[in-house]
Amino acid sequence: MSGYEFFADGARVSFGGDEFVFVEVCEGMDLAQALRIQAITGELARRELPGVLDVAPANASYLVRADPDVLHPRELVRALARLHDRFGEAGSVALDTEIVEIPVWYADPETERTCLKFRDRHQSPTETDIAYTARINGLASVADLVAAHTSAPFIVTFPCFKPGNTECVQLVPRERQIQAPKYLRPRTETPARAVAHGGAFTVVYPTAGVGGYQLLGRSPVPVADLTQQTPGFETSKVLATISTLLRFRSVPGEEYEQLRTDSREGRYRYRRAPVRFALAEFLADPAGYPRTLEAALSC
Repeated sequence: MSGYEFFADGARVSFGGDEFVFVEVCEGMDLAQALRIQAITGELARRELPGVLDVAPANASYLVRADPDVLHPRELVRALARLHDRFGEAGSVALDTEIVEIPVWYADPETERTCLKFRDRHQSPTETDIAYTARINGLASVADLVAAHTSAPFIVTFPCFKPGNTECVQLVPRERQIQAPKYLRPRTETPARAVAHGGAFTVVYPTAGVGGYQLLGRSPVPVADLTQQTPGFETSKVLATISTLLRFRSVPGEEYEQLRTDSREGRYRYRRAPVRFALAEFLADPAGYPRTLEAALSC
């Protein structure tokens, strides 16, 4: 099958052979559209439609793989069109999810040591990543950037390329979004559990490796455990799945070291709580509504 089709909301549909249906909902990152994608794909997964083999949501699009011997691609497209109609308005998107706290030592020695090794690949040859990110966002200091980054929770919009490495967008008005370019050329080194920012997205690197996002700090606790031996990973190998809310909390070096020891020795317990995220309520009060979600961590 070939060519494009369009849903009533303007989403563009294309086919990859007989197995894959690719739906482009928007061309750029838009939080409301990203959450519509989560609602559409989440409902599709819950329905367990015979023939649907896999559903992969992203920030501006999603991909569905189906067995054409069980479900004809045209039938799948008709089912998707109905879901697009159902979740056509912001008021229709409500996600049952959870909020999880991630402690972070911002401007820690390890991420600063790492970023200073790769200034030849960076836009600024003299600043650390976190100082550079603060400056280009019009903030007076690293402390101001930390305050902005911890001022409201983030929501996971894309599961990214390693287990546990999730892109998330801060729940703030668009003019308050932190923005930062990726490195000119990727680093060949990134510390495990590094917290970094690229574009409009924050990530926590689950393991050491290459990377290109601006390094802001490091968390003492893991975001993935493929063995599921760490407390908090009993039901999932990753801490955050799509639509999870992440609240970053700044901690000093001494507390980081204690939390790191507690985590390694199995004593750390993640602060987490179930929440229902309503897109319409966020759009109506983007400054106040996230605080009501954070309050769930205090219950």
